[in-house]
Amino acid sequence: MSLLSDLINLNLTDTTEKIIAEYVWIGGSGLDLRSKARTLPGPVTDPAKLPKWNYDGSSTNQATGDNSEVILHPQAVFKDPFRRGNNILVMCDAYTSAGEPIPANTRFDAAKIFSEPDVVAEEPWFGIEQEYTLLQKDTRWPLGWPVGGFPGPQGPYYCGTGADKAFGRDIVDAHYKACLYAGINISGINGEVMPGQWEFQVGPTVGIASGDQIWISRYILERITEMAGVVLTFDPKPVQGDWNGAGAHANYSTKSMRDDGGIEVIKKAIEKLSLRHEEHIAAYGEGNERRLTGRHETADIKNFSWGVANRGASVRVGRDTEKAGKGYFEDRRPASNMDPYVVTSMIAETTILWKP
Repeated sequence: MSLLSDLINLNLTDTTEKIIAEYVWIGGSGLDLRSKARTLPGPVTDPAKLPKWNYDGSSTNQATGDNSEVILHPQAVFKDPFRRGNNILVMCDAYTSAGEPIPANTRFDAAKIFSEPDVVAEEPWFGIEQEYTLLQKDTRWPLGWPVGGFPGPQGPYYCGTGADKAFGRDIVDAHYKACLYAGINISGINGEVMPGQWEFQVGPTVGIASGDQIWISRYILERITEMAGVVLTFDPKPVQGDWNGAGAHANYSTKSMRDDGGIEVIKKAIEKLSLRHEEHIAAYGEGNERRLTGRHETADIKNFSWGVANRGASVRVGRDTEKAGKGYFEDRRPASNMDPYVVTSMIAETTILWKP
């Protein structure tokens, strides 16, 4: 095994200018990540200089067998923490051979919204709090939980330390460093309320970059759990009962919100969000009704609410924002399995472009 490890960690820059580019894209479920690698003649940092590629869409539920070729368009480049050196990860979106975005290509529509002049002028910042749960591979039961049983009640696990409270920290720390290596603006990690559940935060990022970075950070986490023999789930309520669900809270601000007097802009934006509550909920993740019950630090899915420092509200405004009279707010409704392209662009479209 030591020889295998040595081969995996070979530094290609010692012998060749060629690099390996791992093309990453979203599969037909809207949550599964697919990838494959190709050799390129030399280092590349600009996605526009990367070749387009194709894959068998009939094997990802994105095309029929008689017309299965789907084209990958490189959109963002990251350093590869697995192969290292000059090797790269490439976030792609998918198109038909005629050049049309496939129906599952949510990045295409998001990019159009983030390219609108009014949106560009507002410089929308996002900070996504991505929660997730680690499962034992054979039982699909949360990591650290007794097989067929339950740990002690919630309380000591949130930001906890110790072998009886923190399960999977090696995976979490490996992911943290790998994201920093890749160039993702990961801003922190913490253990969550339910044991076996963790969170990482990505941001602040501007516009479409938020979706790119969340998807690649998910890909990196999936690869690390693969190596560790642990199953990763973004299910918003992986265990029924008196256990916290998993969300992807979206912290958001615009230039107007960050300027003096921005609190009034924030209140107007929240009012707009309240008027489109059902539309947003429908796009905020599958199975979210199992999580948004009005319990376990959530608001009820049917009723929009907001408040200062209220983690039981749909939207939370922080004490610091209230005190400064400017800043950001947190949309607490998105589920952990949400599509960040959809959620971020929808928040920007509702708060900046939409005229009630």
